[in-house]
Amino acid sequence: MKTQSETPAVNPYLVIAFGVFSVSTSAVLVKLAEAPAGVIAFYRLFFSVLLMLPVVLTRNLKDIGGFSLKDLFLSAVSGIFLAFHFILWFESLNYTSVASSTVLVTLQPLFSFAGTYLLYKERITFRTIVSGMVAIFGSILISWGDFNISREALFGDVLALIACALITGYLLFGQSVRKRVSLFPYTFVVYSISSVTLWIYVWANGQSFYPYRPQDWIYFLLLAVFPTLLGHTLFNWSLKWVSTNVISMAILSEPVGAALLAFFILGETLKWTQIIGGLIVLSGLFLFSKK
Repeated sequence: MKTQSETPAVNPYLVIAFGVFSVSTSAVLVKLAEAPAGVIAFYRLFFSVLLMLPVVLTRNLKDIGGFSLKDLFLSAVSGIFLAFHFILWFESLNYTSVASSTVLVTLQPLFSFAGTYLLYKERITFRTIVSGMVAIFGSILISWGDFNISREALFGDVLALIACALITGYLLFGQSVRKRVSLFPYTFVVYSISSVTLWIYVWANGQSFYPYRPQDWIYFLLLAVFPTLLGHTLFNWSLKWVSTNVISMAILSEPVGAALLAFFILGETLKWTQIIGGLIVLSGLFLFSKK
């Protein structure tokens, strides 16, 4: 954990654990919605911005106005990365299985270990690398039976892997800005830029912003509340005290939560590979967390 002059009110590891549970709802909610991928992503971020707006207007306008050009630029890049992460991840679901896509998009340690070393000179220990490889192996095992071998599936897998790199970049840029900027102003700017980017994407593709089924609007709102505000926002909060590597490792357990939620909500069966893979992921995270 980083050394900070300010002590967090809540243990960041507990916050990250709750954030991982929240983002685990994303795949199920996206699967339940029937709107195009870009539209789902747009409303997910747009509703998040709307829910944050009253607090920002009453408490944070001066903070946003005080952004340096550097922090504004990094926040903008972070927001664009987040938008294209959603675009590519949701589009990957049109070509490959949900399980394959979810696993590939959570392989963030592959990029975060290199990114934190190159950008912030963070030391990567042998135990960190081993624990990351163990957790990644477990994550792959969870979806082993759902991997498809075809040109179309390979294209979807590549999209998911690029989406993984983008979400890691989003966190890496955020790690820099969050050292200087408060949570709500930073998050509001990032989500706003993501919303604008996604609006342009939906408009450029000729997709309709409405009408959709009444339940789809509920799914849009739930995506804003749980995986975004109670997921990504909590990760952004944690970035002030922990490295991107910690969050990236924790997110490897997202397929575990997604599989359990799919079992209870969608009625999908739990395979023995998913159970064993989940235990391996948790073992890797336990090894990573040991002092």
